[in-house]
Amino acid sequence: MLAHMHNFAPVKKESGTLFFQNFKLIAAILSAAIIALSANAAETTDSISVRLSEISVTAIKQTALADNLPTASTVIGKNEIERLNVVTMKDASEIAPNFYIPDYGSRMTSSIYVRGLGARIDQPVVGLNIDNVPYLNKDNYDFDLLDIERIELLRGPQSTLYGRNTMGGLINIYTLSPLRTKGFRAMAEYSRANSIKAGASYYGRISESAGMSIAGYYTHTDGFFRNQYNGRHTDKEDQWSVRWRTSWQPMSNLTLENTASVLVGRQGGYPYQSVKSGQIAYNDTCFYKRVSVTDGLTAHWLLPGLTLSGIASFQYINDNMTLDQDFLPQPYFTLTQARHEMAFTLDLVAKGSKGPYNWLGGMFGFYKHSNMFAPVIFKETGIEELIIAHRNQYNPEYPIVWQENSFNLDSRFRQPVWGIAAYHQSQIQLGNWTLTAGIRIDYEQNTLYYKSNCLTGYDVMDATVPNHTTLYAKRTIDIDDRGRLHKKFIEFLPRFTAVYKWNNITGNNVYASIARGYKAGGFNTQMFSDVLQQRLMGYMGISQQYSPEQVVSYRPERSMNYEIGAHCTTPDNVWTSQIALFYIDCRNQQLTSFPDGSTTGRIMTNAGRTRSAGAEVSLTWQPGRQWRFSTSYGFTDARFRSYNNGIEDLRGKRIPYAPQNTFFASANYYLPLKTNTANMPDRIEFNVNCRGIGPIYWDDTNSVSQNFYTLLGASVGIVNKRYSATLWGENLTAMQYSTFYFVSMGNAFLQRGKPRRIGITLRIKI
Repeated sequence: MLAHMHNFAPVKKESGTLFFQNFKLIAAILSAAIIALSANAAETTDSISVRLSEISVTAIKQTALADNLPTASTVIGKNEIERLNVVTMKDASEIAPNFYIPDYGSRMTSSIYVRGLGARIDQPVVGLNIDNVPYLNKDNYDFDLLDIERIELLRGPQSTLYGRNTMGGLINIYTLSPLRTKGFRAMAEYSRANSIKAGASYYGRISESAGMSIAGYYTHTDGFFRNQYNGRHTDKEDQWSVRWRTSWQPMSNLTLENTASVLVGRQGGYPYQSVKSGQIAYNDTCFYKRVSVTDGLTAHWLLPGLTLSGIASFQYINDNMTLDQDFLPQPYFTLTQARHEMAFTLDLVAKGSKGPYNWLGGMFGFYKHSNMFAPVIFKETGIEELIIAHRNQYNPEYPIVWQENSFNLDSRFRQPVWGIAAYHQSQIQLGNWTLTAGIRIDYEQNTLYYKSNCLTGYDVMDATVPNHTTLYAKRTIDIDDRGRLHKKFIEFLPRFTAVYKWNNITGNNVYASIARGYKAGGFNTQMFSDVLQQRLMGYMGISQQYSPEQVVSYRPERSMNYEIGAHCTTPDNVWTSQIALFYIDCRNQQLTSFPDGSTTGRIMTNAGRTRSAGAEVSLTWQPGRQWRFSTSYGFTDARFRSYNNGIEDLRGKRIPYAPQNTFFASANYYLPLKTNTANMPDRIEFNVNCRGIGPIYWDDTNSVSQNFYTLLGASVGIVNKRYSATLWGENLTAMQYSTFYFVSMGNAFLQRGKPRRIGITLRIKI
């Protein structure tokens, strides 16, 4: 339920009873399947495994398998990726405990919340690497990816090895390699709202030592939400991408890989529903379009006792977000944010070992340059209610009349950012103990050149004589503000871990870690329109409320993280489990808010001090090759310790937008089919899954929230080594829930979650 804690309830309530009804439904389905199918003793193999021998090779900075690392981790294998239709990071939300990515807005919106940490705009708390190449801009995180081999979700700070913006964790996505895969692959999918996905890829060898792959992908949807103002869907989308990967082993100990990708997409988005009217109804066009180009080159060289690696990348983004910023049917104002951004990264890594001692060290550097044009266009109603009415209440005897129906608050930015870092990690094994210490020194410079201008005018009328208003004066507003803001940061990021391996079984260990994390500071570019608006009001004799120096800059976020946990596996791999307890002490946590009053932008602020404590547990049970059960649960209690928002002291309040609970459960069954021909299906796969999220508080005063809710999914598919056809459903109970809530200009808005969806997916391998 999305509700004020008093009597406001615009969203259908899901009580704990409904959660248990869903749980009982899952249990009933599984029980029926067990009774009907348990007599079948044939066995098939689920190739999902978190123990992939290639992890230590492809994950350049990891020195062990994911479940041997002193951190909480979740690995999603290829079969599970296909079974759950995971093609983007948002599809992996909730599978890992305390890992949540809400689906709202547009693909520019890639908010990630882990263990109470997260933010809606600017810097992320979780890093993203695709085939070891780091993606620097969170706005470029959300895209569909074909032929994913596995996804690693590492929770807890990874800042010592990976630096800025990984204080909440790291996402490693690995795609199929042309050196290990061959042939043609294709997929096609159709589901509700005329949603189409289609992809094709080819993997082949150029020579005995070189392979190449090419993959193309296209998606389309008519959208799920309709704008009542014009009758059109708000979230229609078309997106296509091409990915070209080349792998070459000129020597047995040297591997070179290059991956280039191009993505083009356009979507509507921003289906924000007015809480007051209960409708999505706004008059101006909203869309987001993006062109992104990425190229990453990786070199991996094995020497006696030493491994050298290098990762270089180029990233380019050309995107445009245009929206009706008031989200009302009246013409208030619109915002455009058009950007060109180029980024370069270089990471040089060396690691070696001698006896019980292992070490890893490296240098990392990046340069990012952005050019942005961000005009806010004030229209009739916005001029009348936000400017004229405000001005005339101070001086009613000399009211004003605007000279035009609209005007621009133009802002242009040029922002070069660069940084360099050095890091080292030492590890020693003492019997069953493994002790690790690491340090990173990170230096960053961030400069913002801004140019803000406004050229408009108004007439001052003389109303001192009753019923007789005359022209008193004409006024011209000509604002041309230019300036430069500069920030530099230096961070020391240590980490200490201890791991005790017990029973001499791989994957059985207990660990403890202490680590520092940090998220870079920056500038609130969206607030320049508000600064201009206040400058404009100053022309009319109303005092200016703030300057760029006061609201545009925000400080880095820093944290100390304490964690203990365990990984447990039975000798026959029937049971695997993880448990983790954590405590995070965070300073200057970055929070996104909408300023009070009639302002038009969003602002990143720093809360004084917060803390987050919680627990995570994951469990997998595979009693036979036909059955596989997995579940995970995460609990986070994240609160302010010291924060005053200028109106009240919020000590003890929960941190907004981060869910308190996440839950995931999945049950898989394979029914072997006895066939005599290779082209017939050899098994039927059944899956039932459930995701749970909440409660989520939508504001820092905790007056509005979304209660805990669950989403039920299921699939059944016929499978052959060369093809598969899967019928699937998501949100089968048609649960009503909200993924986003905010207040702007005193108006409350929310976005509903997607409705029930049923579709079919076909895959072919030749």
